[in-house]
Amino acid sequence: MTATHDLVAFDDAVAEFDPVLGLETHVELGTASKMFCSCSTASGGAPNTHACPVCLGLPGSLPVVNRAAVESTIRMGLALHCSIASWCRFARKNYFYPDMPKDYQVSQYDEPLCFDGYLDVLVDTVEGPRTFRVEIERVHMEEDTGKLTHAGGATGRIHGADYSLVDYNRAGIPLIEIVTKPITGTGALAPQVARAYVTELRDLMRALGVSDVRMEEGSLRCDVNVSLARPGQPWGTRSETKNVNSLRSVERAVHSEIERQAGVLRAGDRVVQETRHFHEDTGRSTSGRSKEQAEDYRYFPEPDLVPVAPSTSWVEELRGTLPELPSVKRARLREEWQISDHEFQTLVNASALDLVEETIAAGVEPAAARKWWTGELLRTANERGVELADLSVTPADILRVEQLLADGSINDKLARQVFDGVLAGEGSVDEVVAARGLAVVSDDSALLAAIDEALAAQPDVAEKIRGGKVQAAGAIVGAVMKATRGQADAAKVRTLLLERLGVAE
Repeated sequence: MTATHDLVAFDDAVAEFDPVLGLETHVELGTASKMFCSCSTASGGAPNTHACPVCLGLPGSLPVVNRAAVESTIRMGLALHCSIASWCRFARKNYFYPDMPKDYQVSQYDEPLCFDGYLDVLVDTVEGPRTFRVEIERVHMEEDTGKLTHAGGATGRIHGADYSLVDYNRAGIPLIEIVTKPITGTGALAPQVARAYVTELRDLMRALGVSDVRMEEGSLRCDVNVSLARPGQPWGTRSETKNVNSLRSVERAVHSEIERQAGVLRAGDRVVQETRHFHEDTGRSTSGRSKEQAEDYRYFPEPDLVPVAPSTSWVEELRGTLPELPSVKRARLREEWQISDHEFQTLVNASALDLVEETIAAGVEPAAARKWWTGELLRTANERGVELADLSVTPADILRVEQLLADGSINDKLARQVFDGVLAGEGSVDEVVAARGLAVVSDDSALLAAIDEALAAQPDVAEKIRGGKVQAAGAIVGAVMKATRGQADAAKVRTLLLERLGVAE
């Protein structure tokens, strides 16, 4: 049994030890068919209906490499500033998992398709934004595993389950692994650097259009490697926290593992090389299994697949398909929008950049687009625990709200109620306005009636206004706004009120 050690507070841990990170990120490609057969990669099918003799590894079946997957991998490698191999091949990685029907995984071992790249990431610090260069060791192709469902237990995990079910629909889906070189020199910023790297990688994959990179659905998964060493000493033994599935959890996994390993080392014990499981509810990890070395997998060349040898002309053709990279795009947009680094980073942190850009393209002023996405809508997304892009509000909805604000049909307060209705599934912007009766009360007679009623209820305030204390008008305006459920134009109410009392501004 693994000994339990006291955790060391994070600030104390990074003051005593230097963290070294390594991130292994798996990206499921958005191809129509699997890596080595023609089975569909579409999600939602009945269990084991997207499987065939090839992806099940049945005797006599022969795999064929998916050309689209190779192209996507090369494009990913180019975007990560990698060298592209002129010749590489697949290997068999042998191990037993019940969700791997062949008892081996077709992957790439010592001959990856892409290697020696880098990705620059920006991290907010108290001194301002700081750039870290994360070097990429390799980008290689492999196939995904199936999915196990553990039934009969309370936790959904194998421990305590009565039985397990396996679905091979996912087995064989093209999977790309992006492995960093050791990331050093981050110090106390290690958790933020890890999160920034995975965020930048996700944005890059999305820009390339090679994957939907939805971490919550497993199409982007990260294994987090952490080791600690005292300054000037050799790197320590690493642990690997497996399948971390959110940006926040990547950051928390690094943070908690630094605290845990510091406690082990302070006690004079050694860190065990192992895989660990991260728990979202506690933000901590628990021991999984001892970590195998490469030789334990008994890699050997895949005999049923020919090598992949992309020509220089093909690579250059694919280079020409690369879109504007996220870092370049951000620099351009910040210059176009003329906003501060802090304001721009707020958009990036909220994953609102593309949405704001689309909203501006729809015809909304930049300031208004930023206001809605990073204000009311971001608050709602945070409350629901979803991404902004998952909300039902669209750039077209924001444009329509801004049009109604411009012509005086609604005011800012009513606009928030309109978005509440759209988010609740009550229909389009105009349908919500009509159904909730949210149009601004602009009829003078209706407003004057409400003003007279408020004055009658607060005669002392009316006398103060007549006496020259114009600032007291706010109480009457507030009463009218309440009576009209916020649907009056406050500035117009104030003007009518002062005219009613014969008082000059």
